[in-house]
Amino acid sequence: MEGVTHMSELENLVSRSNKIGLDRTVCNWGGGNTSVKTTGTDHLGREIQVMWVKGSGSDLAEATGNSFTALRLEEVTPLMDRAEMTDEDMVNYLRKCMVDTSHPRSSIETLLHAFLPFRHVDHTHPDSIISLCCSDNGRDIAKEIFGDRAVWVPYIRPGFQLSKLIGEKVRSHPECELVLMEKHGLITWGDTSDECYDNTLRIIHEAADYINRRVDEPNLYGGPRHEKLTDAIRREFAVSVLPFIRGIVSEFRHTVLTYDAGEDFQHFVNSRLAGELSQVGAACPDHLVHTKRTPLFINWDPSSGAIDKLKELLQDGLNQYKRDYVDYYERNVDLDVSMHDPYPRVILIPGLGVIATGKNKKMANVAAALYRRAVAVMKGATTLGSFVSLSEKESFDVEYWPLELYKLSLAPKEKELARKIAYITGGAGGIGGAAARRMAAEGAHVILADLAAEAARDKAAKLNEEFGSGTAFSVTLDVTKEEKVLESFKQAVLEYGGIDVFVSNAGLASSSAFTQTTLDDWNRNMSVLGTGYFLTSREAFRIMTEQGIGGSVIFVTSKNAVYAGKNAAAYSSAKALEAHLARCLAVEGGPSQIRVNSVLPDAVLQGSNIWNSAWREERASAYGIQPDELEEHYRKRTILGVNISTEDIAEGILFFASPRTAKTTGCMLTIDGGVAPAFPR
Repeated sequence: MEGVTHMSELENLVSRSNKIGLDRTVCNWGGGNTSVKTTGTDHLGREIQVMWVKGSGSDLAEATGNSFTALRLEEVTPLMDRAEMTDEDMVNYLRKCMVDTSHPRSSIETLLHAFLPFRHVDHTHPDSIISLCCSDNGRDIAKEIFGDRAVWVPYIRPGFQLSKLIGEKVRSHPECELVLMEKHGLITWGDTSDECYDNTLRIIHEAADYINRRVDEPNLYGGPRHEKLTDAIRREFAVSVLPFIRGIVSEFRHTVLTYDAGEDFQHFVNSRLAGELSQVGAACPDHLVHTKRTPLFINWDPSSGAIDKLKELLQDGLNQYKRDYVDYYERNVDLDVSMHDPYPRVILIPGLGVIATGKNKKMANVAAALYRRAVAVMKGATTLGSFVSLSEKESFDVEYWPLELYKLSLAPKEKELARKIAYITGGAGGIGGAAARRMAAEGAHVILADLAAEAARDKAAKLNEEFGSGTAFSVTLDVTKEEKVLESFKQAVLEYGGIDVFVSNAGLASSSAFTQTTLDDWNRNMSVLGTGYFLTSREAFRIMTEQGIGGSVIFVTSKNAVYAGKNAAAYSSAKALEAHLARCLAVEGGPSQIRVNSVLPDAVLQGSNIWNSAWREERASAYGIQPDELEEHYRKRTILGVNISTEDIAEGILFFASPRTAKTTGCMLTIDGGVAPAFPR
């Protein structure tokens, strides 16, 4: 902000906000807001009263100074005298009060902060407080806990009316220390940032201590209905149903799944009242955009072990949820707003736990995290009395509220491979690593599978750092061992829910005259390049078929797949096997919309693990040149006179993974600079 002289106040606000946001029992992801009232100077050097408040669409835990908006307080506080104000008028007015128009748009609850006569204000959604505010007898219990220190306000959707009501109530109760917002949250304050933070935590802990002393764990949620499954059995059940679920809920747009079998979720889904409680409604208005009003609860007996029955219940339940959601939308819509995806964001299955969906891993995690908060609130509310929530109409008006939808509109435009999941063998190598990075840059989630486990973990960590947590995941893989292949795909399914793109790229190479090729040489090439491609692509096919939403399989073969390489009979034969296997799979995959194509590289020396092995010396020897002359030799051999890089191959892989080749299968793409004897024919 130009001319501001008290940046330390903003720094303190950011620090306090981060501390509050990092504890999700205190503040939901993306929810809550904080403020400070201070002084500054405007563009003419005049001293002005300023309020810094968290802008719309940011998360307190990740907030920086750029997440906050500065407003001219003397222009905002007179709004308290108005009788009414629409949301649109409020947003437009506050925009004119901004000290710097480059700041984010003001929070929905900006006026709530402005109308309170305190320097520092926190608005949070603590589990303990919402338990109180979502209990049918919460107001009476609040009186018991806090006495006259608390002001209780009935549920009103955030905006001018609620802000004014809170401002008036606080002014008329000068002894109060907090505001309890029915079915919503908490407001606290202080003269300094530290005092405000301490007050917030003190109030939260008072409510939490009251509730915790009364929790009856054995009879929580009506007591247990189902016994917990062993971890091994639960894991196998989850692996069996996740791709099935993902296929159904991706009917309109692909989704990424998060599976969470935490103890708190297990306790809830296995209880007698889970089905009933889960359908009461959201635990907090801030949850609605991410979790919808209710989850889907599947009434399945996990002790039966009947996976086919579970899939039948899931199919019926998901279809019924979709129909019910369409009806819910049509009953309540009174704005020109499109209907959201009608499938659930949260699915509860006894024995398994919680499955959450999202446009990416981060948002699927957000849905699961918010439902974890809902379970905590139901635990507290049912300890105090009965859990209550917003009405259907109140819920709809928040879920489709333009000011809430604005937050979602701040997300960047989705990229070419957004919502897609790609599994890459040889992911720690040069070509595999380049392909993973290229697809991650286009929005894909990537699984890096490699025998070099540490290198794969390092690459995944770097991708997560560059493109965001949850983008990449690594698994240890020996493509020649069936049990290792199966386990690696199970891990991928448990992490993301399924697979859309499979890149078979793990490799090795050996060179020798045919008469000097040993049986071990032959078998090693066939095992990795033949059997390895078979085992991994078969498992990818099984998952894609179970999902029923198509997919793309990409084989990284070689120029040698169609060209008789000198002193490379074992390698070239195995590569020819790969090329023909791809064509066979293209035929079998067509009816399921699974496309299978091959990329044929040649002489990718830079960044390739294969070319850093004995293969370089062996190939140089075959051509009668020195190893350091090999790159120039290959360049001169090409028609275009170029060398080929791992990034070049990654572009070819991306091409086949993308919608640009939605109508292409059984194709071979040469990326070799033009080698006439290797022209496919």
